[in-house]
Amino acid sequence: MTKRIVIVGGGVAGTMVANRLAKSMVKEVYDGELEIVLITNTAQHIYQPGFLFIAFNEGFMDQFKKEEKYLLHPRINLVIDEAKIIDVKGYKVITERQSFDYDFLVIATGSYPDMNSVPGLAEAGHTFYTPDGAVKLREAMLNFKGGTLLLTIDVPHKCPVAPLEFIFMADDFYRELGIRDKVKLKYTYPIGRVHSMEAIASWAVQEFDRRGIEYEVFFNLEKVDPEKKIAYNMDGSEHPFDLLVSIPAHRGAQVIKDSGLGDEDGFIPTDRYTLKMEGQDNVYVVGDATNLPVSKAGSTAHYEADIVVKNIISEVKGIPASHRYDGKAFCFIETGLKEATYITFNYEQPPRLSPPSEMLHWFKLSYNEIYWLAARGIL
Repeated sequence: MTKRIVIVGGGVAGTMVANRLAKSMVKEVYDGELEIVLITNTAQHIYQPGFLFIAFNEGFMDQFKKEEKYLLHPRINLVIDEAKIIDVKGYKVITERQSFDYDFLVIATGSYPDMNSVPGLAEAGHTFYTPDGAVKLREAMLNFKGGTLLLTIDVPHKCPVAPLEFIFMADDFYRELGIRDKVKLKYTYPIGRVHSMEAIASWAVQEFDRRGIEYEVFFNLEKVDPEKKIAYNMDGSEHPFDLLVSIPAHRGAQVIKDSGLGDEDGFIPTDRYTLKMEGQDNVYVVGDATNLPVSKAGSTAHYEADIVVKNIISEVKGIPASHRYDGKAFCFIETGLKEATYITFNYEQPPRLSPPSEMLHWFKLSYNEIYWLAARGIL
């Protein structure tokens, strides 16, 4: 009897898992022993790290999107539909138009910025975490002639180093435009240091001081007054701005909440090593959808996908799953418009920074182009 693997979510994680499974089990797929179904609510696949470059007029949306069907192995059953309920007790995924029983399920439903989490934020603030937001922010950045640019951050959010990338790129951006002396850059962070990772926080503070970037910790945005252009911290302090850029807290997908599978923010309790949903032997969770204490980033999804694929292949063949995820992540950090560094870390190894260089910046730009090979399961 044909076994069916259903993957919910067509982002980085879901697409990589689908393609790697199809390539690794091509004989079983062609012989009709295995069916791979990918359910996604959009026909387009978007490379989200490109949004940051769009905001600084260093890229355009057409560079960062492709049709999902052209990225997938031809024998993957692509279903463009909205997943409404994931029934892990009944081994079934129900979409708007149909339902799919499964033998194995991979949940890769991602995370989404919630600009409505703070009163007034959606009306007054900009974000580069959505396609429309990145384009609108680009226009605002280009038209900004001086004043206070305030960056507010809430957690969790995709790509933990993105706030630093934004503020460093903004520093270079306004220097190149010749108005940096008219722009006050102010970076805020919700805990007692400027980044959750201590090594990165220590490095960033030195950079802030060197570049003349103001920063404030224990900043938790409570509300925004769009008319007065004031951001209010939970401690009662007021912070005027001329341009507000925000990285809001991210939430899990609606289907996770509607299915009763996640925590209060919609993230799924996941075993940190096996990547199985807690209490479910045939359900894996990958990418941003997990509640794991790791970066919500493309590299994390990449490394997790490798583990999930290997374990599913073992289980399909009747072999116990033995591969374990060690929390590995790799992140480029743009330190301006012309240089970058990177960090790598895992559950046991804290992040280590490499000295910024132009070469690493070009490596990052190169990966923006070759990402599509990774999505196809080639890299």
